[in-house]
Amino acid sequence: MNLRRDVFQAIADPTRRAILLLVASQSMTAGAIASNFDTARPTVSKHLQILTECELLEQEQNGREIYYHLNPKKIKEIADFIEPFRKMWDDRFNTLETIMKKHKSKE
Repeated sequence: MNLRRDVFQAIADPTRRAILLLVASQSMTAGAIASNFDTARPTVSKHLQILTECELLEQEQNGREIYYHLNPKKIKEIADFIEPFRKMWDDRFNTLETIMKKHKSKE
């Protein structure tokens, strides 16, 4: 059964975020990814399965090995979704900074 997973639930887990950071620069096998963690290999495999189901990672067969790499289109979808929120908070912090500077100069 292939469950439809939520991408934001997937990236909420720190181990999955760490996996994404690992494969951001180069494709890696499950074994190479697992060697970076102090957890059981089946646990890392489950994380890889979730990231693949969410389409954050893609698999590529090379001989007998399966390599995992980022799906840039899906990462861009997440970035595009988050961008308006980032801009809103940047604007708010810039406004707060301006107010604080004005207040400090009055003292």
